[in-house]
Amino acid sequence: MTTAADSTWYDYTADTDGFTTLVSAPPSSKYFSVQCSPRVQYRITPPPLESGTLPTTLNGNTMLLITMDTASEVENDCKLSVMYYGEKTEVLGKAVVHLTAVEISLDVDADRDGQVERNNPNKGSWMWGPNGHGAILLVNCDSERTYGKRRDSESAEVTRVSDLKDMSPMVLRTSGPAKLPAGYKLTMHISQGDAESVRVFRTRSTAENLFYKSFVKDYPLVLGSEDLSKEVPYLGGNAEMNFYVEGLRFPDIDFEGLISISLSLLEPSSQGFPETPIFTDRVVFRVAPWIMTPNTLNPVEVFICSTSDNYQFLKGMKRLVENSGYKLKVCHEYMNRGDRWMQDFPYDVLLGPDFGYVTRTAYDEEVSSLDSFGNLEVSPPVIVNGKIYPLGRIIIGVAFPTATKGRNMTKVVQDFLWAQKVQEPIALFSDWLLVGHVDEFMTFVPAADKKGFRLLLASPDAGYKLFRGLQKDGHGQAKMFDAEEEITVDEILSDDKLRAENNYVQSCIDWNRDVLKRELGLDDDDIIDLPILFHVMEENRAVAYYPDMVNMIVLGKNLGIPKPFGPKVDGRCALEAEMTSLMEGLGLSCTYIDDFASYHKLLGEVHCGSNVRREPFSFKWWNLEM
Repeated sequence: MTTAADSTWYDYTADTDGFTTLVSAPPSSKYFSVQCSPRVQYRITPPPLESGTLPTTLNGNTMLLITMDTASEVENDCKLSVMYYGEKTEVLGKAVVHLTAVEISLDVDADRDGQVERNNPNKGSWMWGPNGHGAILLVNCDSERTYGKRRDSESAEVTRVSDLKDMSPMVLRTSGPAKLPAGYKLTMHISQGDAESVRVFRTRSTAENLFYKSFVKDYPLVLGSEDLSKEVPYLGGNAEMNFYVEGLRFPDIDFEGLISISLSLLEPSSQGFPETPIFTDRVVFRVAPWIMTPNTLNPVEVFICSTSDNYQFLKGMKRLVENSGYKLKVCHEYMNRGDRWMQDFPYDVLLGPDFGYVTRTAYDEEVSSLDSFGNLEVSPPVIVNGKIYPLGRIIIGVAFPTATKGRNMTKVVQDFLWAQKVQEPIALFSDWLLVGHVDEFMTFVPAADKKGFRLLLASPDAGYKLFRGLQKDGHGQAKMFDAEEEITVDEILSDDKLRAENNYVQSCIDWNRDVLKRELGLDDDDIIDLPILFHVMEENRAVAYYPDMVNMIVLGKNLGIPKPFGPKVDGRCALEAEMTSLMEGLGLSCTYIDDFASYHKLLGEVHCGSNVRREPFSFKWWNLEM
């Protein structure tokens, strides 16, 4: 509640809590008395000692605080008068204050129930946790356009009614006379610091069911980078005005994610001076974080690229996706410009309704292959030393901690990942690989028991154990690969240089294994070692010796695994047999996809050449205890 008024005889002020304070009285005044309209309340501070007596003694610090319990129907519909006395019967003067009460409330969905409630006491703050509060704001990084696509956040206008669904509602509720007293006005404003993170639109229409309109033009921009403050209409009577708040950027190292929007009632000042606020209401939003989805969540759609030389890969992937019952989108060569690596997907093609993207530019940093998205994974939900990570933890690969030189994921990307807060990242050592991606030696698959998943790790030791078993059983002459590159089990086991290289690789993987056990709260029983060998090339960096089976695509209980072309025993690939046996124990089905020529030889595999959109977490990120 706030008040606006005029007076005779003596001055008064109105503060932001809606109180009116008398600040002047005749110089010889010793007593005063008060009369007011029925809807006006007042209190005297400090309280008078002679309670109940009239008139009341006037001290040098006596203040009269005035409020109204309901909004005015017309201007100046209430008043309050003060009589001043020298002695108790000597009238020295009278002050009359005419009052107009206007109720103003800027409202948001502070209790997160999908409804914009009236004047929620927590609307001006934000708190994490299941008992928390505070409104939520999405980053509008998708596109409602069919042609000439660009992210909606790049356009300072509402072009389609569907765009409003990506914004958060905000309602200005007012009660009062048909118009404000002369010179008073309402102004909405944001800070300069928030201006690059948010826009506010309003509707000129007061009609209900706005989302049933076929096309929307009448949503003017209120606040943005060019307008930090703007007057908004006062509608009069009991009225509501709808606003739509658009998030423009995710949390980052320089942006915590909190945004404040204020609405002030301004009163006129002396002629030639600007208006000043006498009441301000404020709401707070938190921008939703960027969240990754792990392999344990159900797939919705699979994405792959079509190139001039990956027919075999496409054939296998189409069969896998069709048999798994999911949607498949093929990005054809004229769209992907010959880039087959769907992990770093052609975002301009996939951009559309409810499908957006975010970029970070490393202006002053050297970009390496560690900045590709095969080097960005996320675990399933875990509990670590009693701490719950219901959205899992992001996993990235960097240089070894003791290395004086090495490749790292750029700082601007790492800073962005840490700023999201809800999937606290883990840094692994991946610079030992030529490409340098964590998906070259690890992945997660769902499981019905224990923690609900297994961590799969590439293991040269498991590979050599398998090959020695084949040799022992008399299969030393079994051949790997095709006719041009075939090599026998005996030749592999007699290659001392290859064995030394894989000893080094195993030590690198073991270091990561210990980190993952510690940071994800895993036991050895939660980890499955896959028989995969590596070959060390220039600068002591490794590549998979044969198609890297850990670099797979996970579609529910169906796994798309690079076909390893291992030694055949009784007409069956021994590596496939071992992999199938390990996964069947988890109730998972294995499909082996030939990516040898079109991906493996180019230092990537099935996972690198595909991407999956998955169902979101059922857990609400704002319920995290922070």
